[in-house]
Amino acid sequence: MTSHFIQPDLNYDREHVWHPYSSMTDPGYTWPVVSASGVRLKLQDGRELIDGMSSWWCTVHGYNHPVLNAALNEQAERMSHVMFGGLTHGPAIELARRLVALTPDGLEKVFIADSGSVSVEIAIKMAIQYQHARGETTRTR
Repeated sequence: MTSHFIQPDLNYDREHVWHPYSSMTDPGYTWPVVSASGVRLKLQDGRELIDGMSSWWCTVHGYNHPVLNAALNEQAERMSHVMFGGLTHGPAIELARRLVALTPDGLEKVFIADSGSVSVEIAIKMAIQYQHARGETTRTR
């Protein structure tokens, strides 16, 4: 992982990375962050900023949280990722157990997605699949 940026990298970023909340054709300046801890972001030039955007990660956990880092490292040493198509693993089963225990009766199935946008896409597909299973093959909205 790079701890500093060189101008060609920043130029490449400007030309090829479309950042949220920015124009695709005339992007503004992006601030090169080299590290993060708690609510603070450290820029390449040494300045520190408080994450005023309150990203979901910062708001919930803070950056570089030692307990989360330890859990991430421990899990990554065993396996970083396993596709769920026909496969499973212990941490996923434990997460499902915990989620089912928190939900009311009748909500006993867990579908694990890696982001909010994927979860919305899957929910739409599930709704369509449900309608098809009921014989409502023309319902697509």
